[in-house]
Amino acid sequence: MTKKFVNCTPHAIMLNDGTTFPPSGNVARVSSSFTDFDADGVCTVQYGDLTGVPEPQDGVLYIVSAMVLAASKRADLVAPATGHPGCVRENGFIKSVPGFVR
Repeated sequence: MTKKFVNCTPHAIMLNDGTTFPPSGNVARVSSSFTDFDADGVCTVQYGDLTGVPEPQDGVLYIVSAMVLAASKRADLVAPATGHPGCVRENGFIKSVPGFVR
C-alpha cells in the first residue's frame, strides 16, 4: 500500500528523485523543559506535548522534524533522512534527501 505523506514542517521537503512535499500549514512542535545546569555545565531536557500534528489516519505518514520524531512514540511520524550519506548538498546546505527515517 502506498502511503500519503503530509509535511508538518515549515519548509518544503525534496527527495533526491525530485518529489517535493510542500508545507501543509500544520507545523509540528514539541514543548520542552530543562533542568538546572550541574557543576559541569550540563543540563537535561525533557520533552512534553506535541502540537501541530493531526490525529493518525490510515495510510498517512506525517513528516516532522527530527526533534519532534525523537520526542514521540507515534508510528506514523517520519523525519527527513538528513544524516544519510545519500543527501544532496549545495553550498553546505541540504538540497534533497533520499528518503525518511522513523
